[in-house]
Amino acid sequence: MSKPTAVSLSIFRYLFASVAEEMGVTLGRAAYSPNIKERLDFSCALFLGDGRMLAQAAHIPVHLGAMPASVQAAIAQCAPFAPGDVVIVNDPYQGGNHLPDITLVSPVFFSNPPSVIGNPSSSDSEPPSVSVTMSPPHPVTPSPHFFVASRAHHADVGGMSPGSMPLSTEIYQEGIIIPPIKLVAAGQRNEAVWQLILRNVRTPDERNGDLAAQLAAHAIGQRRLEEIVDRYSLADALAHAEALIEYAKTLTETAVTHIPDGRYTFTDYLDDDGQPDSPPIPICVTITVDGSQMHVDFTGTAPAVRGNLNAVPAIAQSAVAYCLRCAALALVQTDLPMNEGAFAPLTITIPPGSLLDPPPPHAVAAGNVETSQRITDAVFGALAQALPQLIPTASQGTMNNLTFGGKHPGTERPFAYYETIGGGAGAGPTANGGSGMHVHMSNTLNTPVEALEYSFPLRLEQYSLRPNSGGAGQHHGGDGLVRSIRFLTPVTVTVTSERRQRGAYGLQGGEDGRPGQNRLVQGETTTELPGKFTRQLDAEDVLQIETPGVGVGRIILFAKSANQNFARCDHIIAVKVL
Repeated sequence: MSKPTAVSLSIFRYLFASVAEEMGVTLGRAAYSPNIKERLDFSCALFLGDGRMLAQAAHIPVHLGAMPASVQAAIAQCAPFAPGDVVIVNDPYQGGNHLPDITLVSPVFFSNPPSVIGNPSSSDSEPPSVSVTMSPPHPVTPSPHFFVASRAHHADVGGMSPGSMPLSTEIYQEGIIIPPIKLVAAGQRNEAVWQLILRNVRTPDERNGDLAAQLAAHAIGQRRLEEIVDRYSLADALAHAEALIEYAKTLTETAVTHIPDGRYTFTDYLDDDGQPDSPPIPICVTITVDGSQMHVDFTGTAPAVRGNLNAVPAIAQSAVAYCLRCAALALVQTDLPMNEGAFAPLTITIPPGSLLDPPPPHAVAAGNVETSQRITDAVFGALAQALPQLIPTASQGTMNNLTFGGKHPGTERPFAYYETIGGGAGAGPTANGGSGMHVHMSNTLNTPVEALEYSFPLRLEQYSLRPNSGGAGQHHGGDGLVRSIRFLTPVTVTVTSERRQRGAYGLQGGEDGRPGQNRLVQGETTTELPGKFTRQLDAEDVLQIETPGVGVGRIILFAKSANQNFARCDHIIAVKVL
């Protein structure tokens, strides 16, 4: 075994990252649903055999802290493993984050030479199966050396409304709940589990294809790991994995030392929980920085609510890790490996029974998408007191979740769809804010108009920027979007959106952004809709969603350079442009 050097460490860093990236490419290309193949609403990652994250592709930030929880749950409940095993889970209270996000976890062994075994079984009514590469079921070392994992947002997993993002009051209303179980055992697909899942969703063909795409991604992940080990040896791969985790830990600790020691507090509010007479919901954060360590305390945050904005602890961990990573990337002026070491300087306190640690069976569908965004705003608001020269104003603060479903005219075949919609990103001292972006915990793409109209009976009548929705100041905040959809058949629509009551906050004296608006247009009649609703719409009804603009700040997106001047750091906020 060779001792890791700076050069070899860099090589292995990108080798491991490429495993997760190529898994993502495979999943996006093989998926059936627009939400996965067009919007890229998924994440792929590589873990060591003890469950520590080794590499995650630059996919969805809200999965940063939640993916490790799924792997740990798989280890705790499904060990011992054999080659060819694949664990499936979506239970938020057992390693998931919300039910539409289905996670697969596969162990990878190196005790026997790799080989290819046959396709997973499939019934005559299903689309063709995908070839999956796995190790043969021979006796091997009890513990795997690695895990590969994927998490994809499935457009429907059952529940009380199409798209599985209902205005629920308990988790049982949100869809099928899958605890960590083996979907594939020793290379053989568990047909009973597979059919049970498909029987509980509105669009079984899509789910069949998307799950098969995840299995294909895992096959690619294992194959690439085998190629790395064949070329460099298992001992070298594991040694460099440990060194990379230590390197990320050192870099993140160095970044934290650049944050002034102190205690910083901030409170932001969710509009409501979607239930009648709901008051604003506070999320309180106190950040304590002491040398190379950071502690984040959510004491003071609201208790668990009746609606579905509750978020399991892994979501809060993801949001905090994302904020720290954004700041660290700028403070150390270098790219930071995404692995377990990046979380080492961070500790988090979440009050039991609160909005961020609800007891089951509290509803959690929107906690992953909306509460995560407000946690991010609150954490950045606190960090802005410590790093006013660096931290951005609040971005749009919502994912503007839209789900709808119905039946195709003529065929009566059911359909269901889910998407998030971009908005404004924060402004800085040298430039206006970005407009029409998916920001912070979203980081997906939009669904192109052509793909949307091809797949569903609707017409997209307007998709444009929302002029002057960003706040005014030295530099304008980014503008939101306008997305108007005319449905060509009756549908059930659910919208879960935030920043409809109060706009995204500004900093350094800048104005807040304009709140978003939701409207229903029926002929000559226009009806204002709340931020969260479910409605039955008729053919020719038009749903119009105007997403929030953002606040303004005078000092943003800057980081100290070695000579103590300020250097531009454009990569602090991870977004994908429409």
